[in-house]
Amino acid sequence: MTALQLNKPLCFFDIESTGTNIVKDRIVEISILKLLPNQNKEIKTWLVNPEMPIPAEVTAIHGISDTDVENHPSFKQLASTINQFIKGCDLAGYNSNRFDIPMLAEEMLRAEQDFDLKNVNCIDVQTIFHKKEKRTLEAAYKFYCNKDLTDAHSAEADTNATYEVLEGQLQKYHDLENDVKWLAEFSKHKEFADFAGFIRFNKEGKEVFSFGKHKGRLVDDVLNAEPGYFGWIQNADFPRYTKKVLTAIKLREFNS
Repeated sequence: MTALQLNKPLCFFDIESTGTNIVKDRIVEISILKLLPNQNKEIKTWLVNPEMPIPAEVTAIHGISDTDVENHPSFKQLASTINQFIKGCDLAGYNSNRFDIPMLAEEMLRAEQDFDLKNVNCIDVQTIFHKKEKRTLEAAYKFYCNKDLTDAHSAEADTNATYEVLEGQLQKYHDLENDVKWLAEFSKHKEFADFAGFIRFNKEGKEVFSFGKHKGRLVDDVLNAEPGYFGWIQNADFPRYTKKVLTAIKLREFNS
């Protein structure tokens, strides 16, 4: 196995939830594998009471039912513990830039945690895989590790598999640099300021909206020309982290 070269801890994580809507759905299980620079590992898994029903079709996928979580703490009760466990770490996951990270950010901010991803490198192992082979996690595990993922859609099994797949990718592809920042850059789909994809960076590194009537326009220009647009986003069903990023842009412009 190729040992990951780390300057600070790297947390592999996987989330199971009530659905795929970042704003409306909730986490029901989260598993985090913390890999330290000395290669020591620590893994923690929490079942979470989402305080809402888990749809039967979703239970059929990950196997977690209302009964399984009814006596477990809510995310708000766990948020501080989870936040402290990953504080100061980079993040890695499978399809994490599109789902797990926006979902985690939403839950953290809903729980009123100080959660900011500005200086966090985020490796999306799925993106590396798709750029190289274009398969599922089960196929990736078989391809890179020559093992069958027998407990797919269990957060802990998927988390461990993702860690092993990244090690396998480093071993197979010699053009991949064994460096967290490089891998994070390589596994990005686009340069998004908010992960959920509503605000992205243009070629000049400036924030632009990526949706709606102002798609492609500079965020600063829109907020100056149409101040009410900021209030509309803050009061609409956008992810909390998107709102946080938008607020930071507005304050930066105000302070300058």
